[in-house]
Amino acid sequence: MPYCQIANNDICLNYVQYINHNLKKEQYKYMQKFIINGPVKLSGEIEVKGAKNQALKIIPASILSKETITIDNLPDVEDVKKSLALLEDLGAKISQKGSKVEINTSGINKIELNPEIADKFRASIMFIGPMLARFGEVKFPHPGGCVIGAGGRPIDVFIEGFKAMGVEIKEDGKSYHLKTKNGLKATNFFFKLVSVTATETLMMAAALAKGTTKLHNCAMEPEIASLATYLNSQGANIKGAGTPSMEIRGVGEIKAGNFKIIPDRVETGSFAIMAAATGSEITIKKCQPDHIRILLEIFKRINIPFKETADTLTIKKTKNIKPYNIKTHEYPGFPTDLQSPFTVLMTQANGNSLIHETIYDRRLLFTDSLSQMGADITMCDPHRVVVNGPSRLYGRTLTSPDLRAGIALIIAAMTAEGRTEIDNIYQIDRGYEKIEARLNKLGAKIKRVDI
Repeated sequence: MPYCQIANNDICLNYVQYINHNLKKEQYKYMQKFIINGPVKLSGEIEVKGAKNQALKIIPASILSKETITIDNLPDVEDVKKSLALLEDLGAKISQKGSKVEINTSGINKIELNPEIADKFRASIMFIGPMLARFGEVKFPHPGGCVIGAGGRPIDVFIEGFKAMGVEIKEDGKSYHLKTKNGLKATNFFFKLVSVTATETLMMAAALAKGTTKLHNCAMEPEIASLATYLNSQGANIKGAGTPSMEIRGVGEIKAGNFKIIPDRVETGSFAIMAAATGSEITIKKCQPDHIRILLEIFKRINIPFKETADTLTIKKTKNIKPYNIKTHEYPGFPTDLQSPFTVLMTQANGNSLIHETIYDRRLLFTDSLSQMGADITMCDPHRVVVNGPSRLYGRTLTSPDLRAGIALIIAAMTAEGRTEIDNIYQIDRGYEKIEARLNKLGAKIKRVDI
């Protein structure tokens, strides 16, 4: 057997029980599931929504200014709703119409993040930097999220960064209290691990800190550069965003203006992989193909033809998908958020592929669901699996453990023969807006039903 000789089957033992044990009560209240009939061939056009991962940063960034910010192209997903609810609970005024929202944070009247909201999504950590920058104090619970983050996504890097900026930190095991004596201070900080959220958090905090902050080993995602461009247009002084080193000279005030969220590159990649896995031809509109360049380069090597413009991507039909080994890496490497869909794609490839997840623990555990559907997958360890393709998949009753595994199971269900039921679709709605309605327009057969 290539790559590994012994499969650690204990890792996937009682996987459903593991999921059920770790899912939040909030997710259980969301009693809906998807029923999907396959296989299907998709055709037509689909538009990409605004980037969830940028929306979850620009919303807390509004705290940096007392003026009104207008945000356009806001995705209608669960995590964004929670972010807006958390901001409103602090005292901000929010007016939303469709994908456009106006936010004024001049009325924020407390420094504690509501644990009933903050505990439900990981991105609540993004409020900490702006709150410290403007008010010098914040209280918050340990951020929540999906099961891939249970015990595996600590906030140590945030705490270390804030300590370097002169923040006093108290914790009691369940919550944190951060406070500055005379405001944030500039620092020269090196990230021991590349972290998108930590990079953005310290960047926002440093924008109003005293002195010039230098950050090293920064994440380079396009969402970071876009956020910095906006802040600079409103008076911030940020250099090097989108590169490994940043220099932020603190200013006394940041204004607010209009901000348009960039297209969601993970959604773009998900749709591209979906088309390839189902042997379909679809055109993805309002996207930025250059933001998923690594995936498109791989497509060239595995015989998936495509055509691109500056803002569209057309995936052509193919019948002979070649295997390919991937290793997830920070941008511009292969994104961890596309690893799960790509693993499904490799079940349809002709040969063996090694999938190596380097960023999140537990993210590969969803492959047990693919095995239940008929995929030939060997788990070497928690970070590596070998996918032996091609496999004929069959419909099963499954549970979505996290957001990206959820879209992967939808792709698998559309490739599989028969009926698939996917429970816990709250996870999918966290990041994909009205996904069943949009995919059904392409020819998918997905029903959302109450449990």
